[in-house]
Amino acid sequence: MSAQEAGRGPRALLTGGNGRNAAKAAAPGRGLTLDDLPPPDTKRWVMRRKAQVVDGVRSGLLSMQEACARYTLSEEEFLSWQRLIDAHGPRALRTTRLQDYRRGPGNADDQDPLAAVG
Repeated sequence: MSAQEAGRGPRALLTGGNGRNAAKAAAPGRGLTLDDLPPPDTKRWVMRRKAQVVDGVRSGLLSMQEACARYTLSEEEFLSWQRLIDAHGPRALRTTRLQDYRRGPGNADDQDPLAAVG
């Protein structure tokens, strides 16, 4: 892998970058197709696959309801992927960092649980 490829992140997938996962991105000059999306029986949802599904819905390839049915997702789960991408970029879809992106200052997790008990 070249130094240039090593620096590419998940955004390269969404913008048609030519990193090592470029085979999964739509070829330049042609629109996104269902073949560019993860298989319907996907069980392991890594950030790249989540970003591909969100990109498919945003590009009009399929509706949110079709994506949810195809991948057995709840609308809430799909919408959370979209919100995370909008707020923090595709890297926010990493499951190991989900708590960092969801927890904000002043959240109940940051407060003393016994302080509320009177």
